[in-house]
Amino acid sequence: MTIDECILALKNIENEQKRRRDSPLAKYNSGEKIHLKQMAFHKCQKRNRWVFGGNRSGKTECGAVECIYMARGIHPFRENRKDVFGWVVSLSREVQRDVAQKKILGYLPPEWIADIVMSSGRKDNPESGIVDQIKIKNVFGGYSVIGFKSCDQGREKFQGSSLDFVWFDEEPPEDIYRECKMRVFDKEGDIFGTMTPLKGLTFVYDEIYLNKLSSNEVWCEFMEWADNPFLSDKETEALTASMSEDELVSRRYGQFKSLYGPVYPEFDENVHVIDPFPIPFEWQSNLSIDPGLNNPLSCHWYCVDYDDNVYVVKEHFAAGKDIGYHAEEIKRISRELGWKTDKQGRISALIDSAANQHTLASSKSVTELFTEYGILVNPQVDKDLFAGIARVKEYLKDKKLFIFRECTNLIRELKNYRWSSGDVPRKTDDHALDELRYYLMKKPRGERPSEEKTAIMLDKERLIRKLKRRRRT
Repeated sequence: MTIDECILALKNIENEQKRRRDSPLAKYNSGEKIHLKQMAFHKCQKRNRWVFGGNRSGKTECGAVECIYMARGIHPFRENRKDVFGWVVSLSREVQRDVAQKKILGYLPPEWIADIVMSSGRKDNPESGIVDQIKIKNVFGGYSVIGFKSCDQGREKFQGSSLDFVWFDEEPPEDIYRECKMRVFDKEGDIFGTMTPLKGLTFVYDEIYLNKLSSNEVWCEFMEWADNPFLSDKETEALTASMSEDELVSRRYGQFKSLYGPVYPEFDENVHVIDPFPIPFEWQSNLSIDPGLNNPLSCHWYCVDYDDNVYVVKEHFAAGKDIGYHAEEIKRISRELGWKTDKQGRISALIDSAANQHTLASSKSVTELFTEYGILVNPQVDKDLFAGIARVKEYLKDKKLFIFRECTNLIRELKNYRWSSGDVPRKTDDHALDELRYYLMKKPRGERPSEEKTAIMLDKERLIRKLKRRRRT
């Protein structure tokens, strides 16, 4: 290679490096301003990820970038593949053109695009038409395809394909969501969605936000205007002032709305739900049980640290089982935790006072049956509903209640507990919350570690004891 050819090659490399630095994708979350919740979405390894966000919170940006990361084979936090096939699902073709399609084309340099197939319009001006598919050059040498679908096409148009990912830009109908889950099944692909919850408490609320099926692959996050570092404070204040409180719930904060509000709006998964860690033996406090036979029986293990912070560290939750089954499970979990017992090896627990009543299935009460199985249950609990709710709110507000992530039923109930007519909570899905109230109404306190005594202090105590003995003689 001649000197002139070397200089030309170096100039081409420099131009390519500059072009890459200046591309929209290279600038995404790479400067001084980082959208932390967008990055949390990209870093998450779950296969069913959702962002619930207000308008202009940045939710659509991360959905579009995630599609390009996967199709191009350049995802910074996941194992990349070649020849990826995924769908972008919008509510209608017009919404596709104006939102998701526009975002993806804006992040795709022309040299990455091998071909574009149009449903309508010209491929040399795809922004103005309706794109059917974009064929993208994958860095591994193959080609990936991003296809576009709209919910108004109906479920039948979503059959047959085998996909690596599906991105829902806004909430789809349930039948289309179910069909798309089957499309990614054989490739162990990903479902991810970005939406503003405007339809109330739909199947997405139950299946994703509440995670009623306790799936290990479900993850969700809320985005609001304050999370977007690219919105100015002045703009945020102006938008907030232009909307009613009811509008702000979904359009700013991305929260689900219903006719009746949550009982515990103080509950924040990012604050109150934590990863498990080894608990010191001295923190062990008590168990609390809300009994049930056909209904679920809920039991949790509670610990308290030296600052009186309460930790919910383990959960037993099951329905349709007898007392013998529940007692054995409680003892098994207690052994795994190394939980404290009395000298006879019995476990102590609080329990709903209704456990003193006799059931049709036995001549003995639930309290008596648990005692026979080696669990000493104390039915002397404070069941005042509103005082108990106030106590839980106090612990949540003061950030003194922390729940291990594996206690999924308690977390779900805290998220779903809502007021009904008559200013009382709905009496449904509250078994774990009942026994949480019983425990917190006891005002649990942690035992402070005893101060290590110096030699002088020990000598002083001996002298005091000696003086006391002399006075008695």
